[in-house]
Amino acid sequence: MQLSEIKSFSKPLIANLAKLAVHHVQDLLLHLPLRYIDETRIVPIRDLRLGESVQVQGEIMYAEVTYKPRKALVAQLADEAGQQLTLRFLHFYPSQINALKVGNQLRAYGEVRHGYFGYEMVHPQCKAAGKDAAVSEQLTPVYSTTAGLTQPSVRKAIKTAMQMDALTETLPPFVYETQRFPSFSDSIQSLHYPQPDADLTALENRLTPEWRRLAYDELLAQQLSMRKHYAKRRSISASEIAPSQTLVKQLLQDLPFVLTQAQQKVSAEISQDLTQAHPMQRLLQGDVGSGKTIVACLAALQAIEQGWQVALMAPTEILAEQHYKKFEMWLAPMNIHIAWLTGSQNKKTREAAQQDIASGKVQLAVGTHALFQDAVSFKKLGLAIIDEQHRFGVQQRLALRQKGAPEPHQLMMTATPIPRTLSMSYYADLDVSVIDELPPGRSPVVTKLVSDQRREEILQRVREACQSGSQAYWVCPLIEESEVLQLQTATEIFENLQQNFSDLSVGLVHGRMKSAEKQAVMQAFVAGGIQLLVATTVIEVGVDVPNASLMVIEHAERMGLSQLHQLRGRVGRGTAKSTCILMYQNKLTEMARARLKVIYENTDGFAISQADLNLRGPGEFLGTRQSGVPMLKIADLTRDEDLLQRAKSVADGLLKDYPEAVDQHLQRWMRQGVDLVKV
Repeated sequence: MQLSEIKSFSKPLIANLAKLAVHHVQDLLLHLPLRYIDETRIVPIRDLRLGESVQVQGEIMYAEVTYKPRKALVAQLADEAGQQLTLRFLHFYPSQINALKVGNQLRAYGEVRHGYFGYEMVHPQCKAAGKDAAVSEQLTPVYSTTAGLTQPSVRKAIKTAMQMDALTETLPPFVYETQRFPSFSDSIQSLHYPQPDADLTALENRLTPEWRRLAYDELLAQQLSMRKHYAKRRSISASEIAPSQTLVKQLLQDLPFVLTQAQQKVSAEISQDLTQAHPMQRLLQGDVGSGKTIVACLAALQAIEQGWQVALMAPTEILAEQHYKKFEMWLAPMNIHIAWLTGSQNKKTREAAQQDIASGKVQLAVGTHALFQDAVSFKKLGLAIIDEQHRFGVQQRLALRQKGAPEPHQLMMTATPIPRTLSMSYYADLDVSVIDELPPGRSPVVTKLVSDQRREEILQRVREACQSGSQAYWVCPLIEESEVLQLQTATEIFENLQQNFSDLSVGLVHGRMKSAEKQAVMQAFVAGGIQLLVATTVIEVGVDVPNASLMVIEHAERMGLSQLHQLRGRVGRGTAKSTCILMYQNKLTEMARARLKVIYENTDGFAISQADLNLRGPGEFLGTRQSGVPMLKIADLTRDEDLLQRAKSVADGLLKDYPEAVDQHLQRWMRQGVDLVKV
């Protein structure tokens, strides 16, 4: 039932609840408390403990607006034993001044702190109360709200919803038989109206059986939704592309290296997918430098040999151009026609490439976002490869797939390893391949944490590396001056380094340079003409310069774990011993300290990504994929991994044997996610 159908709900209430994505009675029932306050007892002031949140009651003995050290409303509350407690309000209204008149009986709930004159509460929740006023019989829930929506109005709305909904079970009993969970009805009742003896710590940490029951239901709904989407995709027709007989064998013979066992394994998985009559949707993940590009090339050859076109899309021109050059080096000897398409090309060059793609003359088109523009059409697109897929939005990836008929197979690649729990949940609708070993000969990168107060030592280290014949990166987070962050900019550092290293060739590359300028600088760096490259994070992905063995990252404390790991992966691509220096400012936040500790102690991308997930949560980690997959509201993938495993184990059986129950369950839990956007 929609909230607009409830007569007692006003239009402003419905509008405010809608801001919280609450539109139906079921949404309101599942709008669960963020925390609880214990108003079931009155604590004598003499028994107060520092840091505890408690409820006290007494008479106002003194109340006055003070102006030093800052304006505040200050009151003294005395309980029946004559013990006093200060109440302090830094922001207040005239109505609060009236409520705190001397002689009034008041009940206050807040955290006990040290004040000027002993214990105090700052901005406690207050209400008038007679000496014999009854205390609450249950713990008081505190909900997320929005402007114009008060806690009492949310509680009243939920009480109305509880009276209207039968809170029936959606799934058959066997799903819960071995779980020892309470019923859905009891769980909802207990979480909205917990008893006074409930374990407040367990409640707030969502560890009670009631919370776990609902987390399990939510994870199961997510699994069912993903499986339905997976099954729907497998019902779509696609071209059956037979395995390569000659081109793949020829390339492997010509390569100066041998594929690792992991590369061979995932290549076989992708090759098998291409032979199926439904579109492949495979995510290829591998750590920085694990060799995903050659695997993608082998998949492209399988499609090209059978007469299909291939599109390879990358998020930046630097990365796209590097793919283009690698594929050209590998495939040009086989007389395979490759086109290069980006938004920065002049009109004549771009139109010529578009014409060749449309005619079928081009067998492999490599480019950026320009590939899915309306002006680009393929004669026979059979395979779309998307590198760093998380950089593209859902609609962008979909637009490229719509260039083919029947729908082309799709291979997505990422160098940001996905934690196992994320792969099991948010990526459960995809087939996932993992390259879990690095090619032989790669020397591990040594990571050092250095304060920016030791800048002179770092400069000397860079000088020694470049004079010995190696090359180095100096990475900066911003291009222009920022008074807020006070970070040194790339242009300023470039000028300073030019002065410091007058005997070295220093280059600069950043995202706001024209494409031709960026390409010229990068080509000079690859060729060895530039010894030290000052760059923003535009070089985060794709840049492959084996001779670069040293990287300095300025203000490393400002960057995320995945970004630091990606940047570090730009060195150590040759046989020389490589070092990544993370330079930081001394005043580190706890979050920054935790990030730097993780990146210092780990080189395994999967360990780093798991730590990143724990620090940031799945919302930020998933990026643009969020627009296609509803986020979890109750379950936590780290805390509830055991529940995720259980949900995964029963999902297929439910879809097969209880389709109507599955639909009811999805309607309750994922009203906006029953029909997932194609991803």
